[in-house]
Formats: sequence, C-alpha cells, structure tokens
Amino acid sequence: MQMNGAQMVCEAIIAEGVKTVFGYPGGAIMHVYDEIYKQNGFEHILNRHEQAAVHAADGYARATGEVGVAMVTSGPGFTNAVTGLATAYMDSIPMVVISGQVPLSLIGTDGFQEIDAVGISRPCTKHNFLVRSLEELPRVLKEAFYIARSGRPGPVLVDVPKDITVEIGKFKYPDTVSIPSYKPTYKGNKRQIEKAVEAIKRAKKPLLYLGGGVVLSNAYELVRKLAEKTQIPAVETLMARGVMGAKNPLLLGMLGMHGNYASNMAMSETDLVISLGARFDDRVTGKLSEFAKYADVIHVDIDAANIGKLVEVDYPIVGDVKRVLEEMIPLLEGVETDRYRAWREILKRYNELHPQSYIDSDEVIKPQWAIERIGELIGEDAIITSDVGQHQMWAAQHYPFDRPRQWINSGGLGTMGFGFPAAIGAKRAFPEKTVVNVTGDGSILMNMQELVTAAEYKIPVINMILNNHFLGMVRQWQTFFYEKRYSETDLTFQPNWKALAEACGGIGYDVTTKVEFDAAVKDAMEQNKVCFMNVAVNRFEDVLPMVPSGGALFNMMLPPKSETDGEEK
Repeated sequence: MQMNGAQMVCEAIIAEGVKTVFGYPGGAIMHVYDEIYKQNGFEHILNRHEQAAVHAADGYARATGEVGVAMVTSGPGFTNAVTGLATAYMDSIPMVVISGQVPLSLIGTDGFQEIDAVGISRPCTKHNFLVRSLEELPRVLKEAFYIARSGRPGPVLVDVPKDITVEIGKFKYPDTVSIPSYKPTYKGNKRQIEKAVEAIKRAKKPLLYLGGGVVLSNAYELVRKLAEKTQIPAVETLMARGVMGAKNPLLLGMLGMHGNYASNMAMSETDLVISLGARFDDRVTGKLSEFAKYADVIHVDIDAANIGKLVEVDYPIVGDVKRVLEEMIPLLEGVETDRYRAWREILKRYNELHPQSYIDSDEVIKPQWAIERIGELIGEDAIITSDVGQHQMWAAQHYPFDRPRQWINSGGLGTMGFGFPAAIGAKRAFPEKTVVNVTGDGSILMNMQELVTAAEYKIPVINMILNNHFLGMVRQWQTFFYEKRYSETDLTFQPNWKALAEACGGIGYDVTTKVEFDAAVKDAMEQNKVCFMNVAVNRFEDVLPMVPSGGALFNMMLPPKSETDGEEK
C-alpha cells in the first residue's frame, strides 16, 4: 500500500489498538495532524500544553495498563514534553511520544524550532529513535510500541523529520519484532525460586515489600493469594497502594518517609524481606545502613539492573513478578502459618500503639478528614489522581484504596502539575468512573489551562484543592528544619478559584465547612462538569509520621495524640 509518512504514523497507531491520542500540533508535525483530521480510527484530544498532553497519555496508561500515546511538534513543543517523559520514565509507564522534527537537511544547522530531541531525551526515555528514512518508519513505530510495553515498561520517543512525513512509499506494518540486543527476562530462575521458598519457610519475621512492579505486571491477585496462603504481613510503597486492598488484615500500610509506624517498624525488625517489584527507593529505605539490617533479602524484579543496586540481595530473582509468583506459590504448600503468629502479634501491637491517625476538628476542615470523607462519598470504584506535596501523602495515607490502578500519582519524579492532566487521561479511559484529582493550591496552577481541555471535551474531573495557602510540603520542612523561615512558600495571594473554573467552562465551589464539603461533592457528581472544589484546610497541618531525610525508618516524627501534644499551631 502506497502512502506518505504521516499516514503511516496514523495507520501504526490504529494497528496498535490505540483509541485515544493526546497532543498539540505545530509546524514540524503538521502533515501528521492533517492525516489525523482525515482518519476515524482513533480520537485526538487537544491539550493546551505539551507537558499536559504527555501527562494525560501517562494517566491513560496508568489507568488502563495499555500504552499511552502523545504527539508534539519540534523545538519548544518537544522541550515542553520532556517533563512528561521524565515522569513516565521514573515510574516505568508504557508510553510512545511521537515528535515532529525539522527536515533531515536542516538537522544540525540550528534551523527554526530545531532541537536535539534524541540527545535531550536519552536520560529520560527507555529508548528513543530519530527516523532517518521513510523505509524504516514502519519498523521503528512497531519497535517503539513493543519496547514501551515489554519487559520493564517505559516511555519511548519517535522523532520524525517533517520531510519524511510527506514522502510517499510502500507501507507494510510488521507483524513481529526482533531486536537481538533486547530480550527481556520474564521467567525466573527455578533454582533461585526454590531457594527463596526455603528462606520463607525458615523465617520467623518475614515481610512482603510490595512495589509498583506488582501493578505493572498485573500480579495483585497472586500477591493477595501469597499473603493469604502464608499469612505473611505486607507493606506497600507509594506506587503500590491498592495492591492488597485497604481492608485486608495482612496489610500494615504504606512504608517509608511518610509510612505508618507499624510498617516502618516491621521493616526495621524483619528477618526476611520479600521484595516484589520494588526498587528500594531512598524515600522508602531511609538510612541504608539501618534499613532491614537484620534481614535477608529476596528481590524479584524484571530489571536485573535494579537488583543489588542499593541493597545487598541474598536471593536475586530476575523475572516478571506475576510469572515468578505463579511458580513460587505452589511450592509454599504446607507452609506453617502459625510460625509467624508471634510476629503478627508484635506488629498488631505496634499498630495499636501508633495508628495512622490525626486530630479532627469541628472548627476547621482537616485535610485528612477531607480525604477520608471523599472516599466515603464517591464509592470504591473511583480513580484518584494527585499532584505532588502534602495532599499527595495525605491521600496515600488516608484514602481507602481497594485495587491497583485506582491510585495515579507521580512517585519517582514528584511532578507538580501532573494530577489534573493525568485525571483527564484516566477519565477518558474510563468515562463511567468518578475521577478525582487531589491537589494543592500550588500544584493546580501549574497546568490549570487544562480546564479548557476538560470543558471542551466534556471530561468531568473533580479537582479537590486542599488549600492551605502554602507551598505545603516545603513549608513543613521549613518548620521542622529551617527554624520557620518560610522563604517563598506563602501563597496567600490567590485567584478566585470558583470564578476561574467558571471562566473556563467548568464549575467552582468554595468550601469552608464539613457541611459545605458534602454538598459540593454531591453537586459536583450531579453536575457532571469539570470542577474546582476549593477546600479551605487547616493551614499548618503537617504530614506525619515523617522520617527526616537520611534518617532510619525507626526514628519517626509521630503525630500528636491530643491537641496539647507538641507545638501549638
């Protein structure tokens, strides 16, 4: 079949089963957008910023498990997209970003809107391509989707020069991919799995350490089965919230800098860490020399480079978590679950001693209450996205996540401005589900132009702004570690959030009481419009527990148990 390069791009997207593409046009990719206008195989959402387009594709990918697709032009169009690429790369999200480039003859001449997209994106993509001929375009596109979704997933860039998009040639989209230098390992080593099982049977204080890889491999049902069969308690990272389910009695909670007391103490006292799809991030480990110092470590990860990178591993297993568990669980028949009863009792007492708690108030809305309350009001089927800051941690601590892919946030890169466009992507993927973006008065301003996108395409995302008139997390650190020198974190000057939402075609709410909160949530769900729900919360509320940066997990700053505890706020 004869067609031009722009048509080939569209045909490849259709062949890969992509239903929605997010993007923003420009000169170098104009021919592709002309073909988008002519086709009807997928829909295109016009975001109002390239960064937002990539975040929306990212949110779509996290919610569905499929490859997200975004499209941008060259020069500033591409550089705007880099933050989105880096966000997806840090969290191993499958994505293909297609960027326009100046014609081949102008590459290296500092042509108008020329930028070295391949060079810039090399550190923050799983792989990238500069297409150098029309003949290789179909193969490159096929390989891009394959690389994005296989092995440890990640974003892939395809940079397409403008002259190639107009050149006409034969199009044959490959059925298969063969990359000799890229052969992901899915099946774990049988002997290593057997050794790990024996270690589990010998242990007295084992602990399941669950990371985002469990979500990416769709292994959560097997993880729950493993925990149930063995009665081994579990902790989740920020990226694994929902894997065990909030009501599971074996779930201790979130681990790490803002993990709860029982989780952090469990990791400090365990004699066997069973790490599934986790990468021992510094926000989880704290001081490495004190992290799980009494434990042997089983580490299951599809990326061999992750194993032993930060923590010495006794039982390394390279492979897909789901496939490894399929082999491991049958070998655990007859495991003595009573062996761990004393361990579970210790952890139960830790949880009773310092539960995940806060002091509620009838005079002011506490952000923790707002998180818990919206969970009660919108039901278990909702999808929650977040920006980055205190609100993100409160959501991770207090929302009752029931399943994986229910919680969508920027973990590794910590990208402010991620939540709203990611929510747009998630809502487009699942229009029947309620999607709430938990955000702050700092983060929401970073991509607030997406109000127009959501209004135009009738994507009714609820943005719950926990408004403390501060750049909250930085303020918290300034309180604890900088003697209350609130340098450039006071956000007292703010827009009229309600009017701003309405000016862009949405709806707004100003919430100062619990009664108003309930009414706003109910009305937002009935109105079925994109909204800003401006919730005035306690201004100096802190995210606790907290492990100071570089500290050991067992040295936690704990929340007060009464209004008289600690410093008066």
